[in-house]
Amino acid sequence: MDEMTKHGELGHAAMKADMDRKTARKYVAAGKVPSELRPTGREWRTRVDPFAEHWPDVVDLVEATPELEAKTIFELLVEQHPGRYEPGQVRTLQRKLRRWKATSGPAKDVTLGQMHRPGEAAQTDFTSTSELAVTIAGQVFVHLLCVLVLPFSNWLWATVCLSESMAALRKGVQRALFQLGRVPQYHQTDNSTAATHKIPEGEAVVVPGRKRPFNDAYVALMAHFGMTPRTIEVGAKEQNGDVESANGAIKRRLEQALLVRGSRDFDNVEAWQVFIDGVARKANVVRGTRVAEELGAMRELAVGKLPEFVDDLARVSEWSTIRLKDCAYSVPSRLIGEVLKVRLYEDRLEAYFGGELQLSCERLVGRKQKRIDYRHVIWSLVRKPGGFARYVYREEMFPTLAFRRAYDAISAPQPGTKADLEYLRILHLAASTLQTDVEAALVVLLDGGHEVTADAVKALVVVTAAPAVPHMVASLVDLGAYDALLSQGVAA
Repeated sequence: MDEMTKHGELGHAAMKADMDRKTARKYVAAGKVPSELRPTGREWRTRVDPFAEHWPDVVDLVEATPELEAKTIFELLVEQHPGRYEPGQVRTLQRKLRRWKATSGPAKDVTLGQMHRPGEAAQTDFTSTSELAVTIAGQVFVHLLCVLVLPFSNWLWATVCLSESMAALRKGVQRALFQLGRVPQYHQTDNSTAATHKIPEGEAVVVPGRKRPFNDAYVALMAHFGMTPRTIEVGAKEQNGDVESANGAIKRRLEQALLVRGSRDFDNVEAWQVFIDGVARKANVVRGTRVAEELGAMRELAVGKLPEFVDDLARVSEWSTIRLKDCAYSVPSRLIGEVLKVRLYEDRLEAYFGGELQLSCERLVGRKQKRIDYRHVIWSLVRKPGGFARYVYREEMFPTLAFRRAYDAISAPQPGTKADLEYLRILHLAASTLQTDVEAALVVLLDGGHEVTADAVKALVVVTAAPAVPHMVASLVDLGAYDALLSQGVAA
């Protein structure tokens, strides 16, 4: 068309546009460019509607049960009218049903966008990090991130956690608030068991208008920092949309930072947390103006940190175990019947008796888990080997694969109490010396095809005697030399 306005020669203009002369003549005659001649749509059908006969029935179904999918309705039609419909027509029904819902269907719920106020609230949520595939010293590190975000500015902070426990929530909230140095008016979470729980009435602080009450520990945390707790409606994740979006944002940034780093392995958890903090700081820098506005609208943080643990009491059972948060931990049998003071951290626990530390171990994640140390019960098992066959914690008495192989080799020719006693003597030796030395001896015997006995293992294990305490003779110091120095100083 541009060429035609220059010289009016159809052939030359068609050649310049790289099209046939007849096609060019059509556009010139119409006085329109190709995009203006394209049809915007059609109002006729190219084939007969296969669902016209039973469409009223389909509409009745959808109006009665809007949740029904087109595929389910198609299966009902096939069942009610055998031979009438073919599998390839399900896509036609899906398009027809979608068009009907858009033109004649019921109204849909509208997501009402909300205006955030600076410094009003913080949102917290936990998110999985499995897609990041981070390892600690070569081992896959299964963990979560506790993410806190300020909706107005999108300032965020992330803390490594092992579970969605109250201890993890306290740790995540504290780290974020002390990083900010300010406190918002509200703190919002979903209906997780860390903040809310279905517990008997009278054991929780009931907040009017909430379907699930806040638990005592969470209310105490909010009171310490002077924040008002609030939750979203049950099943309404969109009400926590800002932190849900922040979960994805921080993980995308971490993924990019890990790619730049060239490695996903860290020496320890602390190094990984430092790496996360660096990524979060870079993300927060670009939000400087709105963050400053939020900080100006919030109260200054004027309280100290809460301890990273909660104290609990646990009585040692006759099984030489204590139960904490529905998990079992073994302790030295000398403590049976005593009450221990236990400090529960987010990742570990410490048990004290008489002010002295009796047990320190990693905290179990989940419920109905168990951590049984064979060293705590082996002395009783050796004295009563008949109880090993049906011992509740029998599987925990095989600390490594080598011990399991050794037991199988011992019990193969002579199953029963005799074989159990022989194995328990080996386990007793591991508890009395070093487990690694006993394991190495077992590997030598098993790989060499030798008979595995307690005596054979003992012969291979070098038992090191306890080091003798050296006798130190206190040397006498002549204080006269010091007196001489002092007298010289006075004289000077």
